[in-house]
Amino acid sequence: MREVEKRIENAGKRGELQGWRPTLDKPNMQRPADGIPQDIGEHMRLMIDLLVLGFQTDTTRITTLKLNNDHSALRFPNLPSVQQAGHGIDYMIHHLLSHSDGDDYLKVNQFFMEQLAYLARKLDSIREGERTLLDDTMIMHCSSMMVGAKHNNDELPVIVLGGAAGRLKGGRVVDYKDKPERQLCRLFMSMMDKMDVHPKVFGDATKMLEEV
Repeated sequence: MREVEKRIENAGKRGELQGWRPTLDKPNMQRPADGIPQDIGEHMRLMIDLLVLGFQTDTTRITTLKLNNDHSALRFPNLPSVQQAGHGIDYMIHHLLSHSDGDDYLKVNQFFMEQLAYLARKLDSIREGERTLLDDTMIMHCSSMMVGAKHNNDELPVIVLGGAAGRLKGGRVVDYKDKPERQLCRLFMSMMDKMDVHPKVFGDATKMLEEV
């Protein structure tokens, strides 16, 4: 017994630690000031405004904006709860909320869709000759789950907005559920084609998605 105790006490004391270990014993940069972001909605709108300015000034032509991640601990005190009247949706993190699939989860999803609508309206308000910036832009909005409660990822919701300078036809609902070879990478290939980028292979796709 004592021999094992001594081995435990001496374990890791020889300076022969193998594998990865942190290079820092404390953070080497300042923590953001409290309250950043304090208002979730305002923070998202600011990020969208920066995105629009990047396009409007031609600073960039491709942008990725991630409003939330799959295992987010984000809460939504700014949204009034349906399930807990008189309170905000601050009682459960987003990841767990998705498992409930209730009225408050629907309200959170509506909130995210409102941010997408805000982006589309901002782009549509900017004239570029005979068209608007939205007409000349292509936006893909997506989620990694269809229904959080079931972790269903075999039918992903995807919204594509904008005109891609006349190369994208909108106002349609296209259902690929029962079609073979319906990889998301094929959608990416179709989108790249509209930007005059033509890879022969992208991910697990070798051809573009029909009807896009």
